[in-house]
Amino acid sequence: MAFPDKLLADDEEVVAHLHPHGLTLFWPVVRLLAVVGGASYLAALVPDGRQQGVLRMALLGVVLVVLAVTVVRPVVRWRTTHYVLTTHRLLVRTGVLTRRGRDVALSRITDVSSRQTLWQRVVRSGTVTVESAGDAGPLVLARVPDSDGVQALVAQLVEDDAERAYGEVPDAWEPADDRWSTSPLP
Repeated sequence: MAFPDKLLADDEEVVAHLHPHGLTLFWPVVRLLAVVGGASYLAALVPDGRQQGVLRMALLGVVLVVLAVTVVRPVVRWRTTHYVLTTHRLLVRTGVLTRRGRDVALSRITDVSSRQTLWQRVVRSGTVTVESAGDAGPLVLARVPDSDGVQALVAQLVEDDAERAYGEVPDAWEPADDRWSTSPLP
């Protein structure tokens, strides 16, 4: 699903649109199989008689509630979590009924870091933390697929944004003009 163009500026383009890693859906799928298997077994154990239909309907109602809470809710949460990198900013949108969003301009990003556990290294996911100038605190992108690549992409986009906004960015080790040179004190 493409990210809505109404949220983008005229000269802004989507570079990457991500959801949390697909393995986020592993446990909901396991729960689905366990609940359906257990419910089928319990439905087969319901004794014959006048109450069989009522008992099976009651079991079906319980199963549907359990599936909604343990399977559907995590899948919908995964599907409605968006990490979007554009040529001008980083956008995060989460939530189903109550939507939350945060936008960080690339020019305000001061640091990008990633963290991976051993398992996350195996499945190529991780957590990307974006520090920005301001009071909102760090922006944490959890369970990002290819977190190292996303970290490098954000760093590259920040550099490209600085070059676009200010022209050629001078090397940090070389003074851009005489203001940075050291001179003896008078």
